[in-house]
Amino acid sequence: MLFLFCIPLVTFAQQNLQTINQALRYSRYSRVSLKIIPIEEPKRTFLLQMPVEKIEDEIEFDSYTFSYGVLSGYQEPITDQNLIQLTKEDIIRETEYHYYFEKRVTIPEGQQMAIAVLKAVDTRQGDEYFYHMDLISPFIFGHSNFGLYYEDRVPFDQNFLIQNQPVEFKGRGIVNLHTFFYPTTFDVPMPPMEIRPAPVPREVKVEYQGSFLANLPKEFPGIGYYFIQSDTNSTQGALLKTVHDIFPRVKDYDEMVDMVTYISTRREHELLKDAADKKIALDQYWYTLTKDTLSAKKLIREYFKQIEFANILFTDFKEGWKTDRGMVYIVMGPPNEVYFSLDGETWSYGTPESISKISFTFARVKNILTPSFYTLNRSRALQPEWFKSITLWRNAQMDF
Repeated sequence: MLFLFCIPLVTFAQQNLQTINQALRYSRYSRVSLKIIPIEEPKRTFLLQMPVEKIEDEIEFDSYTFSYGVLSGYQEPITDQNLIQLTKEDIIRETEYHYYFEKRVTIPEGQQMAIAVLKAVDTRQGDEYFYHMDLISPFIFGHSNFGLYYEDRVPFDQNFLIQNQPVEFKGRGIVNLHTFFYPTTFDVPMPPMEIRPAPVPREVKVEYQGSFLANLPKEFPGIGYYFIQSDTNSTQGALLKTVHDIFPRVKDYDEMVDMVTYISTRREHELLKDAADKKIALDQYWYTLTKDTLSAKKLIREYFKQIEFANILFTDFKEGWKTDRGMVYIVMGPPNEVYFSLDGETWSYGTPESISKISFTFARVKNILTPSFYTLNRSRALQPEWFKSITLWRNAQMDF
């Protein structure tokens, strides 16, 4: 008698940028924050500035492993063979807030895509952090040929610059840089189920503010955004969004009124905007929602903590809370799953055991100011879950 034994074939899918869940990038409980800031040099060479922000208190370098690499596409497997480990000897500068690595890479002629990847693994619990940045892709006009630095000589890794905070610009052979200022304010984005096109400003005001010397501290007094270039005939440059001195937190009651629009009815928001005393009106607003002082305090604390994180994570030429990703982050909370592709980013809510999930897809838009500009693919199908989350907020039941 012949017995046939069927042995199941077990395959292990290799990680790539499209299959890695990068939710830790947006978590409120991340222990480190990674960044890659490329400086473009001649002959397809890039200096990769890789600051690692120390969010965890009393962080120890040996608690993490760090590695970096350059991929030829979002579907290329990420393996130990195409990542290079970074050791303590690779640290260019360590401060109270950062480890700073930098490496120079050259992209072979003919390679049409190049994506730099930085990975950190928390060896105590296995958490994996990733950050990636396109060096060459259809969504990149080019990277600047100079860098921005804090006073401690660590690369400027924030998405925003406090008004009048000095930064320094450095680059090979760079003497003068040109400043274009956009004193622009933006409206709050339309909700996810609103499928009508958002109004587009007919014109954007821009002021050329002349040139300044590199290698010296420079301050920017305006509130808006600046585009800095070494060559005004080029598309390459660096974006600086300037903000008030307590950003990413809320500045005053007028700004607080603007920010509660996501969880307010139109009538409620109009009454708040028209109120002569915004503080009294807001106090009444919060209490009316919760009918309880302690619940009102919890609601205020959690809502504006979400605003703060949205500003840190998603500010580009808009404040983070006014971006599509910021809006979804504030109302829905940090996503459980985050997946990237060349042309977009998808967030999902719901645990792996959930019967149903809700997903938000953000389309990547090519933009001369930033390589990370995303707009939400709006749909009426998102309305039920959106209103459910707003109801939880208004009952002070959101919990992240």
